[in-house]
Amino acid sequence: MKTLSSTQNEVVELFERSGALLLGHFLLSSGRHSGAYFEKFKVLQHPEYLVRLGSMFGAHFRGLAADRVIGPTTGGMVIAYETARQMGKPYFFAEPDERGNGRVFGRGFSLLPGEKILVVDDVLTTGRSLSEVLELVERERGEIVGIGLLLDRSGGKVHLGQPYHALATLDVESFAPEDCPLCREGKPLVKPGSRKL
Repeated sequence: MKTLSSTQNEVVELFERSGALLLGHFLLSSGRHSGAYFEKFKVLQHPEYLVRLGSMFGAHFRGLAADRVIGPTTGGMVIAYETARQMGKPYFFAEPDERGNGRVFGRGFSLLPGEKILVVDDVLTTGRSLSEVLELVERERGEIVGIGLLLDRSGGKVHLGQPYHALATLDVESFAPEDCPLCREGKPLVKPGSRKL
C-alpha cells in the first residue's frame, strides 16, 4: 500500500475518528457500487475538523490568484465556504439545475467574465459533480485557477482535464452494478447520500 503523507494521514484519521468510514455494500451517487462509503458529513459536523481541513486547503492554495471560491452543494459548499473564509475570499455554491442540466448558480449569483475561480469539493469518485461545476464556471466565462478535493477515493484515476489537489488520495474500488461482486454475494445494498439517481 502507498505510504500516506502526514496531511493524508490526518484527513483519514479525521474520517475514522468521526465514524465517517463505513463498510458494507453501498450505492454511490455516481450509480456505482462499493464496499466502502465516506460519509463526509460525519466529519464536517465538527467545527474544529472543518476549520482544520479549511486550513489545509488555505495553506496549499495560499498565494493563488483566486477571486472567489466555489463548491457544489451540499458537502462541497461547506468545505468551500471554510476554505474561502480562511483565504479571505468571497464564496458561493453551484446547485443542481432543476431541469437536470448539470449545475447552476441560483439565488442571484453570477460570475464576472474572467473572474478567477478556485473550486473545492468533498469526495471524488467519478468526478460527475465536480465536472458539472467546472463546466458551469466555463459557461459563465470564469477562469478556473485551482481545484481542491477533500478526498479522492479514485486513487488519482479520474481525469478532470486539469490538475487538482486532494488532501487525501485512496484507491477504493467501486463497481458497475452489473459487475458488482457484493451483489452476487447477496449483500443488502444501502443508498447513503443525497443525490437523486
